Amino acid sequence: MDAVQNFFIGEWYFSVPLVIMSMIAGSLVVWRVLLNMSARTDMDEFLPVFQETLRKQGVKGAIEMCKEEKGLIPSRLYVAGLEAADNGAAAMRRSMANEVELDINPRLHFLLAPILAIAKIATMVGLFFTIISMINTFNAIGEASKSGNVKGGVTGGADKIGLALFATAMGLFTAIPLVFGHVLFKEWISHFDVKMKSASQKLVTLVTNYKKDPKLLEPPPKEEKDDKDEKKDRGKSRSRDRDAEELEERPARRGSRR
Repeated sequence: MDAVQNFFIGEWYFSVPLVIMSMIAGSLVVWRVLLNMSARTDMDEFLPVFQETLRKQGVKGAIEMCKEEKGLIPSRLYVAGLEAADNGAAAMRRSMANEVELDINPRLHFLLAPILAIAKIATMVGLFFTIISMINTFNAIGEASKSGNVKGGVTGGADKIGLALFATAMGLFTAIPLVFGHVLFKEWISHFDVKMKSASQKLVTLVTNYKKDPKLLEPPPKEEKDDKDEKKDRGKSRSRDRDAEELEERPARRGSRR
């Protein structure tokens, strides 16, 4: 603990820049996590409401609904596709592809470059401070040797070398979580890209069906489903009754044969 205290207080001109870099990096990571959380949309809950709005209010009503959402898929991707809906499915796909390339992808990659830059620089800065500290340490050992105090110079130099290595450790302490976080962010973006492709295909299908006949977007009535289930149950019960009757008739047939 004394060595750590000496590094942060006695060698403050080395520790302060590294601590500032760590704080900036942590702030960037938290900022990126909050942006990712705001970019998400639960499509399982959104799509039924969107489908109902498209059926009742048309494309304009669907656009207004999507603009009120916070997620990137409704507010950016779906709005771009719906605005080109009058020109056909191909135009919708082109519009959404342009939106993804020019607007959504830059939003998703925002802050990733600074995070990776700090991760790479932190280790080099820590190593640079270590080298400077060790140069000063060896100079001090050399001066002590010239004055005849060889043992004292070596002992004091060993303590200084230990403090110098704290700079490298601090740089690694900053860089390792940043590299790990950067990899996780890239993986999240790849999953989000797949989600956008699936959502865009669903939008094209919904709008195409709406143009053919808005009634195609109506959910199937529950009564019909209940009637179908009842018919299936009746059919199953009848087949069971027939099987039971056949089993009862078999012994009677065998007795008559005898």
